[in-house]
Amino acid sequence: MNAGTTQRWLIQAGLGILLVILLGVHLTVNHWVAPQGLLSYADIVHYYDVPGIAWMESIFLIVVVAHCLLGMHSILLDLNLRPNLARTLTWFLVVAGLMAILYGIWLVGVVRTVSVSP
Repeated sequence: MNAGTTQRWLIQAGLGILLVILLGVHLTVNHWVAPQGLLSYADIVHYYDVPGIAWMESIFLIVVVAHCLLGMHSILLDLNLRPNLARTLTWFLVVAGLMAILYGIWLVGVVRTVSVSP
């Protein structure tokens, strides 16, 4: 293993630990303590009014996407692709990940600005 591979592996492992923690909070609030196991849209809008929740869910999104894309990148490296193809696919993963994160954060902002009657 070279230094870059080790560093990516350590980042992915750290993100995995953070992912388990954030997933636990997300599942607990959104599914295990929610009536019928699922929050309604109005419940979600009210949930996002709690200070820090929008940040936590946004960080959860970033961690999920980064962990996933690092894993996919590792798979691509294992395939021993031609350097040009590997570089192109790496950039595709970076752009796709950034687009997913930006869309998700935009969506969190939209949910926070929606007003739902109690």
